[in-house]
Amino acid sequence: MEIVGNGFLARHFTAHFGDAHPDVTVIAAGVSTTAAADTAGFDREAALVGEVLRRCRKDGRRVVFLSTSSAALYGSDGLPGVEDGPVFPINAYGRHKLALERVCELSGARYLVLRLTHLVGDGQQPEQLLPTLARGVLAGSVTVHPEAYRDLLDVRHVPPVLDALCARDVHGTAVNVASGSPIAVPDIVDGLQRRLGVDAERRLVRRAPQLTRVSLAKLHRLVPEFADLDFGPAYLDELLDRYFDSYSPATA
Repeated sequence: MEIVGNGFLARHFTAHFGDAHPDVTVIAAGVSTTAAADTAGFDREAALVGEVLRRCRKDGRRVVFLSTSSAALYGSDGLPGVEDGPVFPINAYGRHKLALERVCELSGARYLVLRLTHLVGDGQQPEQLLPTLARGVLAGSVTVHPEAYRDLLDVRHVPPVLDALCARDVHGTAVNVASGSPIAVPDIVDGLQRRLGVDAERRLVRRAPQLTRVSLAKLHRLVPEFADLDFGPAYLDELLDRYFDSYSPATA
């Protein structure tokens, strides 16, 4: 497998796949935070995606584009986001990802879009959710929206999904990859505080409720083994124990 990029997801894909699926190119580079509004960053990603699609169309390769299943694309009204249904992106990041999905669709290359949720794991970008919250807790003050939820997924679950989709020659479509079980942000902060040993001040931000639900029906149909994963009440603790037990004022 050819991995384009060298960031968080690119490193996890490289470690997992090695020489598997030699006809597949994954574009694992580009804008990585849902709050981004950097026109120059969007332009660089668009140029890269176009370049890779043209090359892979010429060489007969399959292309995997990493999009988003976050509120940026699906909104936050609590209705399940469905890959083949209408979407009304709520910010520049969501509109950018949706536009690049369309570029893939019209490119003439064999493509697959993975709409990824908020991933958690070693080496993730500092501006992403859990590192940002952890820094706030360690600093003694963290901003919290009391009615915000985030669908978190261990990054370790993503390569096996892509592996199965490639092995089954799934292409020409988008697939949501998420836990399907949104977690309240105040609960995430509680878990970080317990592990970091800090009772941080919470600056509450009052906004409309933010709850994004993602339909996993297509994922379960294409990769039935994903349904065996347990995203129940203990999942948040499992994530925090795996990735954030080492956080402390002395080591952060």
